[in-house]
Amino acid sequence: MLGLMQEWPLLCHKLIDNAARQHGEREIVSRSIEGPIVRTTYAEIHRRALRVAERLERDGFGLGDRIATLAWNTARHIEAWYGIMGVGAIYHTLNPRLFPEQIVWIMNNAEDKAIFVDLTFMPLLEKIAGAVKSLKQVIVLTDKAHMPQTVLPNVVAYEEWLGEADGAFTWKAFDENTAAGMCYTSGTTGDPKGVLYSHRSNVLHAMIAAMPDAMGLSSRDTILPVVPMFHANAWGLGQSAPMIGAKLVMPGCKMDGASIYELLDTEKVTFSAAVPTVWLMLLQHLEETGKQLPYLKKVVIGGSSCPRAITTKFQDNYDVEVIHAWGMT
Repeated sequence: MLGLMQEWPLLCHKLIDNAARQHGEREIVSRSIEGPIVRTTYAEIHRRALRVAERLERDGFGLGDRIATLAWNTARHIEAWYGIMGVGAIYHTLNPRLFPEQIVWIMNNAEDKAIFVDLTFMPLLEKIAGAVKSLKQVIVLTDKAHMPQTVLPNVVAYEEWLGEADGAFTWKAFDENTAAGMCYTSGTTGDPKGVLYSHRSNVLHAMIAAMPDAMGLSSRDTILPVVPMFHANAWGLGQSAPMIGAKLVMPGCKMDGASIYELLDTEKVTFSAAVPTVWLMLLQHLEETGKQLPYLKKVVIGGSSCPRAITTKFQDNYDVEVIHAWGMT
């Protein structure tokens, strides 16, 4: 005998559906690559993710296709992420800090068919795209007004591309063990290795990460994921936040102490996550300026071993709880 409650598979697009339905007006704030702060909502991210999925399907992409992203943490990256998963394709978040030849190797190994790319990384992509034989389309995460001149073939500005879809799309249905995304290790021993996430594993990780004995997140939080989406799904925050309906603040490409402090302060961020280097820059900025952290309650530090001095300063000087995390990408 089978139960009759919640008879649906654990698919990632259920998370953004939930956010739009239960927390539709909750803000997502991004420092855009073009410069200005952009404010949107979960409802709008959901609508635009449906348009991404519609456009990808119209362009011939679908179940099992690998779609790369070479982008910072922004609202556009989030909606592209969910659109990719919602059509049954697999997002492949590329690490721009790797050597160009490593990125080429990774893209060829993954057989990426399309890529969403931020303006910052256009020069890098122009150097390497010709060596990626599977690549069919380049979608630049900007609008027509900011679209750069480029020698790349099959290039389109994201906003114009998205404008050709109305969002009248139904998420694709498939088994919850279907691959949703992939990240590659940095190749510390030999070539980088691909880590493949399923829809089921992403949903369960998002749920577990939000629990009290992990990150302890709730809809009352304002979350700043400084950790990039190419680093183990931003430690699950791009999925945990819409699951619980927390406000998201996306830092874009500015990771210096002053820029991070500005977002922490103006957006009243209560929770953030980053590698030790970022927190060191923030603490130096605070010491130089004498500023405080009146809203920040908790930070997660991972990616490498954290010096005890960073933990001590957060906890003793600013009354911020520190969680030192370790995981396996």
